[in-house]
Amino acid sequence: MTGVIEHSGVVARVDSGRVFVRIVVGSACAACRAREACGMSESNEKMVEVAVDPEVTYKVGEAVTVGVRRRTGGMAILLAYVGALVVLLAVLALGIALGMSEGVSALAALGGVALYYVLLWLFRRKIEHTIHFTITKR
Repeated sequence: MTGVIEHSGVVARVDSGRVFVRIVVGSACAACRAREACGMSESNEKMVEVAVDPEVTYKVGEAVTVGVRRRTGGMAILLAYVGALVVLLAVLALGIALGMSEGVSALAALGGVALYYVLLWLFRRKIEHTIHFTITKR
């Protein structure tokens, strides 16, 4: 088992220092053990933004392979799913412990998850530096 998860894709757009790759989910996801947590199997098409060396040129329509280290993928899963679950359960338990009704505690928990995702969005540039995609021409 390699340390890199790779998907084939097509360059959809090229900006200065960034390449946007359209990944079409194929039948390989059906055999992948991590497909439930990955998020790639939820729809047929995903767009991935990859930072590239400005001296390397890519053309729209060009076939490429996008990769990410398994460890990095695990970090993304922790941030996107596990963190939200922890916030949901913690706020729910805290609300009930403080004597709030279950309904109000549930609404507070959902608000906590919404706030968690807003914070992730606000810190996206910092998070972006820890999750690196690689791109290679096919």
